[in-house]
This record gives sequence, C-alpha cells and structure tokens, in this order.
Amino acid sequence: MENLKEVLTKKSKRAKMEQRGRMISFFCIALIVLVVVSIFYFVASKGLATFFVDKVNIFDFLFGTSWNPSQIGSDGQPMVGALPMIIGSFVVTFLSAIIATPFAIGAAVFMVEISPKQGQKILQPVIELLVGIPSVVYGFIGLTVLVPFVRSIFGGTGFGILAGTFVLFVMILPTVTTMTVDALKAVPRHYREASLALGATRWQTIYKVVLRAAVPGILTSVVFGMARAFGEALAIQMVIGNAALIPSSLVTPASTLTSILTMGIGNTIMGTLENNVLWSLALILLLMSLVFNILIRIIGKKGELK
Repeated sequence: MENLKEVLTKKSKRAKMEQRGRMISFFCIALIVLVVVSIFYFVASKGLATFFVDKVNIFDFLFGTSWNPSQIGSDGQPMVGALPMIIGSFVVTFLSAIIATPFAIGAAVFMVEISPKQGQKILQPVIELLVGIPSVVYGFIGLTVLVPFVRSIFGGTGFGILAGTFVLFVMILPTVTTMTVDALKAVPRHYREASLALGATRWQTIYKVVLRAAVPGILTSVVFGMARAFGEALAIQMVIGNAALIPSSLVTPASTLTSILTMGIGNTIMGTLENNVLWSLALILLLMSLVFNILIRIIGKKGELK
C-alpha cells in the first residue's frame, strides 16, 4: 500500500522536466528584468547628477540654447542648453519618417496586393540587403554622395538636417516596409473577398478596406522606425554637421543628441560636469525610447480591440 502511494505521489519525469523548464524560464525573465532595471538605474543616476550634484537648473538644461559645458555663461551657470540637440533629433526623426512612410506603404502594397511573387522576388532581397548594411557605410555614402549633392543643389556646406534626413530615410525604410508588409498580410482574406463581391475594384479594395484595416499595424511600423531613427548615432553624426545650434534651415549644420554624445563621451572625465551633462542627454534618449515603446503598445492594443 505504501509503495502504491509513493508511486502515485511521485512526480513523473515529464513533470520534473516541466518544473525545470519553468525555473529556467523564470531565471531568464528575471535576468532580463534585472539588466533593464540596472541600465535605467545607471543612466538615471549619472544623468540626474547634473541637477542634484552640479546644481544645474533643469529648465536651463532643457530649454537653453548655448552648449559649451566647459565654460560659464554670463549668468554664472554652465552653458549646457540641450534644446538645439533635442530639436535636431526630433526634426530629422519626423522628416525621415514622413518621407519613408509613403515609400514603405507603396512597396508593401506591391509585395502583398499587386504582385506578391514578383514583389517577393525583387523587393525582398533589396530590403534584406538594406537591413544588413552597417551604419558606418550609410554615413560614409551620405558623406561622399549626399552632402556634395545637397551642397550643389541647395547651397551651403551640404551638412545639416536635410542630409541627415535622407540618410535616416534609407536606414529606416526596410524596417517600416517589413512591418507594413506584416500588417497587410494580417488583414483577413474575407475582407478583400467581401469588398470585391460588393463591386469594388482592386484599388478601391486596397485603399478603402485593406489599408484602413491595417492602420494600427502601419502606425506601429512608423513609430518603430522613428525609434530607430531617434537613436541612430554614427551615420547621422557624419552628415549633420555637429553644430550645437538651433537649425535655421534644413541645409545649415545642426546636431542631435546622439551625435553630441558620440563626439564628447570619450573626451570627458567621469564625474565631471562635462561628463554628467552627456549622461543627461543619454537619459533623454532612454526616456524617449520608453515613450516610443509605450506608443507602440498603445497602438497595438487599439488594433487588437478592432
């Protein structure tokens, strides 16, 4: 009787494997959460030191227009106005997304609705090639091709928001296109069949039914592309001019948060004001990445509700 009870209460081999798998999964999840929290804590502790240790006014930092951390302004405060970089980052991000979205939607419609076989055969390898190109190659091509082109057409030095926008447009185009293709493929087939059965043409079906049903997915792809553009560093640094000034036009040298970070982080001493303000810029980048992720989740949930 005791042997029978022991056999019945003893965990099977499959149950032990399942428990072991749960423990491994929990450990992996806990490790990921720990890494993310550690990154947030490290960047926040360094970035907030500008305001709590160096006593820099947060409004002067966010809305100031003069950037020279090694010098003191006429008001006795360090010249650490980050507004030019913030504006530069948002301008190149939004412009690149605005330009990339129509091209991505057009390519996705061609690959999914118009000519799936030819689209997969022609555009898919091109998209995969663009994804695999390193950022430094994009920056070098922009430096040797786009900057002289902008200089010859629009004047100026060629460095600036316009050149950076073109580079980021090419860089985020594969991401937005791929996710838009997935959004169009996720539209149920009976939507198309019902529209055609009611007498709509293929173009009316694409515009009135398919694209509208895929709007949440398309918006998600655009926001994801904007997040990629906002955090790009090396390529944009090579073509934007890296002048910490509020851009007066699209062809004047400007700067972004990432370009100033990559230029200055290796030339400062840890714990100094010059180093702390760079960490503050990194904190802004981290918070903006969090905002983009939240937007993606909100848009995705709205799409699920529909």
